[in-house]
Amino acid sequence: MRKNIVAGNWKMNNDLAQTQELIADLKKQISAAPAATVMIAPTYTNLYPAFEALKNTPVIVAAQNMHQNASGAFTGEISAAMLKSVGVETVILGHSERRAYFKESNELLAEKVNTALENDMTVIFCFGEELEDRKADKHFDLVESQLKESLYHLSKESWKNIILAYEPVWAIGTGETASPEQAQEMHAFIRKSIADAYGSEIAEEVSILYGGSVKPANAKEIFAKEDVDGGLIGGASLKAEDFLAIVNAF
Repeated sequence: MRKNIVAGNWKMNNDLAQTQELIADLKKQISAAPAATVMIAPTYTNLYPAFEALKNTPVIVAAQNMHQNASGAFTGEISAAMLKSVGVETVILGHSERRAYFKESNELLAEKVNTALENDMTVIFCFGEELEDRKADKHFDLVESQLKESLYHLSKESWKNIILAYEPVWAIGTGETASPEQAQEMHAFIRKSIADAYGSEIAEEVSILYGGSVKPANAKEIFAKEDVDGGLIGGASLKAEDFLAIVNAF
């Protein structure tokens, strides 16, 4: 049975004091058995303090990115082993901002996914279309190509460590949100694509999150859709009350 998951991507927000304050708020308000698996992804500099503060809670700490090489002359980069050494075993890969601003390709992301899995990490793999792709009715083809080029080389066994996050780029940080029906349509398409490639058993076990301006006001309606298993939350994850309202939307 696939998991319901709500993951907060804090992006380049919150210094150490702000991180500690937000985590303290989360710890005060979260139940011992939340309605979904809860994850947060602080900045690199705050991963270890976050892990230490949350290790006796149900909240999992994830990283926002990771380099594909084990070590070497890659100034400013962070390896899988470095993440694991501070207790982090989950990583977000392929976020639309990484693709857009840092020109991460499907091929590069395949390498990063391979490295993460070789290090027994869980991957939250992000993908989704731009507005022009949807207007041109190319959104299904684009999404499937992102999956095929980055993930469909994996073995069936590897999929137990993959969480998918569909994020229509036109709905990230814009206040625009795909309708629940649009989210369900794409999530059902994604699940069918996986079933065609790997079989229905794998497809039914993979959690597919929706990312794109999810808020307390719309989370319940989005999460009620059959193939939507939770959310990758941006701005709304920076306030404990809003984030946990989304968690409790299940």
